[in-house]
Amino acid sequence: MRHPTRLLRSLRSTLAAVLLPACLAAQDAVPILDYRVADDGTVRIEVANEADFYYVLFADGRARTQVQGEGPSAVLTEPVAALPQDRYVVRRYPAAAPDDLDGDGRDDLSELAAAPTLHPLNPVDPIAYVDGVACIHDRATYTELAFEPGEATENERLADLEFLKFYVLDNDAPDDSMRVYYMNTVTHAAHVRFAEAIGIPTQSNGNSFLEDMRGLLVYHPEVTAPSGEPGVYTFEFQQFDDYTFDIIQNTFDLLARTMPFLRNNLAYLPLHQRALTRYNTERALYDASRIPVLLEGDLYEGIDYLPLNQTEGYGRLRLMQPGERPDPRDIVVYQVIPNDLPRVGGIITTVVQTPLSHVNLRALQNDVPNAFIRDALDDPAFADLVDRFVYYRVEEESYTLREATPAEVEDHYERLRPAGEQTPERDLSVREITPLDDIDFAASVAFGPKTANLGVLRDLLPPDAVPDGFGVPFYFYDEFMKFNGFYERAAALLTDEAFLADFAVQAAVLADFRDDIEDAPMPDWMLDELAEMQQSFPAGTNIRCRSSTNNEDLPGFSGAGLYDSRTHRTVEGHISKSIKQVYAGMWNFRAFAEREFYRVDHFAAAMGVLVHPNFKEERANGVGVTADPIYGTADNYYLNTQLGEDLVTNPEGFSIPEEILLRQNSAGPAGFEVVRRSNLLPATEQIMTVAYLDELRDYMDLIHEGFAQRYGAVGDPDFSMDIEYKIDSTGALVLKQARPWIGFLDNVSAFDPLDATVVVRTFPNPTAAFATVRFSPPVTRAAELRVVNTVGQPLGVYALPPDTAALTLDVRGWAGGVYWLSVGGRVVGRLVVGR
Repeated sequence: MRHPTRLLRSLRSTLAAVLLPACLAAQDAVPILDYRVADDGTVRIEVANEADFYYVLFADGRARTQVQGEGPSAVLTEPVAALPQDRYVVRRYPAAAPDDLDGDGRDDLSELAAAPTLHPLNPVDPIAYVDGVACIHDRATYTELAFEPGEATENERLADLEFLKFYVLDNDAPDDSMRVYYMNTVTHAAHVRFAEAIGIPTQSNGNSFLEDMRGLLVYHPEVTAPSGEPGVYTFEFQQFDDYTFDIIQNTFDLLARTMPFLRNNLAYLPLHQRALTRYNTERALYDASRIPVLLEGDLYEGIDYLPLNQTEGYGRLRLMQPGERPDPRDIVVYQVIPNDLPRVGGIITTVVQTPLSHVNLRALQNDVPNAFIRDALDDPAFADLVDRFVYYRVEEESYTLREATPAEVEDHYERLRPAGEQTPERDLSVREITPLDDIDFAASVAFGPKTANLGVLRDLLPPDAVPDGFGVPFYFYDEFMKFNGFYERAAALLTDEAFLADFAVQAAVLADFRDDIEDAPMPDWMLDELAEMQQSFPAGTNIRCRSSTNNEDLPGFSGAGLYDSRTHRTVEGHISKSIKQVYAGMWNFRAFAEREFYRVDHFAAAMGVLVHPNFKEERANGVGVTADPIYGTADNYYLNTQLGEDLVTNPEGFSIPEEILLRQNSAGPAGFEVVRRSNLLPATEQIMTVAYLDELRDYMDLIHEGFAQRYGAVGDPDFSMDIEYKIDSTGALVLKQARPWIGFLDNVSAFDPLDATVVVRTFPNPTAAFATVRFSPPVTRAAELRVVNTVGQPLGVYALPPDTAALTLDVRGWAGGVYWLSVGGRVVGRLVVGR
């Protein structure tokens, strides 16, 4: 099925052929009087000029350039490497009745005169210049639209580069219907914000998908271009994109014909792993084409370090795998740039970033150190520090990474910690293992939110959509700990100065403690009740034992991912083995450190266990949010799905899940947008088919509404639910977990410098002189407003005394560009300063 827009263009061309036969002769080829190749490698073609006509250069059957000549001859050029003369044709068209070669309903000459708003060979609708353009007809326009670090950074490797993002639509078009917008990158640092601003529509259309491509142009003034002259423009795409040669060829042609000022200095940069792998596979096609290809080494040879956000931080150093969710206090090391990145303590990538990469934009928003360090994983110091707490500082010429003491970490995060101890509620009056159908929302104080929320899911959804099982209450954990004297042992640790002063000692001692918990005996009554529960499952059932604590989903402390779950297999005997392993997880180092930091009472913390049949041979696994926290679009649910039993199934670590924005108010083929396809399926296939999506949308509606009532968040725009789902071995869609999205919990933090109800507005925006930042209602306690530029350098820190309602910023000396405003580490606004 062809897209309606493309079909309309095709019909226009057909009608033109039928209704305007008199024009056909005028469109015949005209003789080429002179063909030559310039010193820069571009073609120069001369034809006889008649004042009543304009001329179009075709290469390999595609229109490339349009001109209206002056004098006796018209000269046509192409801004890329010349082809042999026999591959070029020049046609003439009457100026009094101009054609519409791109089929967008606007004639060629009108669009040629309207540059850069329109272009005769780029069928896009006009948009405001503040958002972007249809072509870049001269070097001055590129400079004006591009983000230039310039004076904003002292790093000479970045200072002279110019970054300009572009947005391609219809990359699957079989003809010249492919379209491009060049973004005003000073206004829009992120592709998604540009798309929202101009109203790019849904990308799903029945079983056919309109593909968009989110690209980046970078001007490297010191790099030698294919022309032999200094100065090259590279184009690249996002880290998980994997475009075929044909698509790159079409993109190259599109960029060339809409950037006529180029002179054989445009090159493709397959920067990220997947693009590079694809390039190596299709190398022969590139070598036979006229697409110059530059590799990372050509552009960044000898560059092993780029500071992107110069500041310092503390956290636990973690080598991240695709699909893993980091903790807010992790210093993360990525070999593959993640698709999304929540708040972390610091960022290191071993692949090149740019100042406008989404990873760096997030680092700027959160005020955390960020750098590209090429050989990070080859440094023995990194290996020694993995999973330890470190101090990390990014500076202009170098970085610092060393082990941190507990006192340093404590001091750094002290301002973020709750003022007093947090004591999670623990109800020990429930003493029986209970079926999920008998556990309601209020029972979370006895079983943990994970168990209680699954019980709620069984109330909200059809019974076969949620696994059945049991909840083992906190009472069992408490009795087990008391039976073995483990509380007294833990209390002794908290008075041991050596244990408290050294993270390495803590990790080692807690490992021994966990071993002892797993080996400890259980009271006979507990063994009997667990055995009775185990025997209630059908013979041969492997049983999933999932941690369900009362120190998760607290305000400002999600606890997500801290604790371990186990699958108890039939050959392992009594289920007490796996239950004790789950209990031991309460005392793993990461969970202990997080509770300690957030002042959660270790002895009020309790472990429940959610027990249900283990899924096997799952067809797919996914996570979803009843909002869009990744791209920030409205009225969409966000889904992330991959084949198999885990979101990360590729042994090389390059498993790319399917991303979908699920329309809240639509259904069927028009009810979703595929953002990215799974790399484990053919390009035309989906994991989540229309039937699954419609079913899941209904479930997510019920989940959002049902839990909003229970959490007292009806109408709260910050509330959403985080779910886990799977397609089981029978093909059924099953929901296995629901919890509040972490952003909702963060926003109700009791120690946020700004109350959650404070609305921050900045006006006028953009401005060239003064801007007022207004807080409504006023700030309730003393805080600071921090302003940083797009490469992380601070412009100023402004005191916000209690009762501050407004603050005026004088920006007259600031360079034009985008600036971030943050309070207490939380971004509260963005300010655009005009030139």
